[in-house]
Amino acid sequence: MSTDLPIWSVVDTAATLYQKDQERFHLLLTEPTLQDREGHLEALDAGTTGVGISDQETLAATPAPRLLWLEISPYRVIMTMQGNGRFSYRHFWEQGVYGLSRYWLQSDLLSSSGQMRLRNFTRSLKLEGQALPHHLRIEYELWSEKVQLGAYVLNLDIEH
Repeated sequence: MSTDLPIWSVVDTAATLYQKDQERFHLLLTEPTLQDREGHLEALDAGTTGVGISDQETLAATPAPRLLWLEISPYRVIMTMQGNGRFSYRHFWEQGVYGLSRYWLQSDLLSSSGQMRLRNFTRSLKLEGQALPHHLRIEYELWSEKVQLGAYVLNLDIEH
């Protein structure tokens, strides 16, 4: 969620948690298909919201699910989103450090594909849980050169 802009998103999905070593974990989850306010599937790749399209056409135009992969430790978090074919990103957060946020935009034409690099400043990174993590909270600012693009909070609750 954004603390200074009207942006808020919630993802509720099943996930798989892997323990890499004493304090490092990998969390893999699939972001559910997006829906518009009326509950129709959003067919982002087709450029329509599914309104007025038969159910079969809507399902055929539904974009592939997006995979979110988080590498978690008490000191740093790397989150990668991939899998929908048009857009992917990677965030690197470490408390008190300017990390990178990279966004890759693909198009049908190879010449118009590219990436955008932004900086993020991690104000706070808190990981809670003894044997396995059950809560992660990251507070960060997103920057483009010397322009702040907002302050954000990532809250992740893991139910075992």
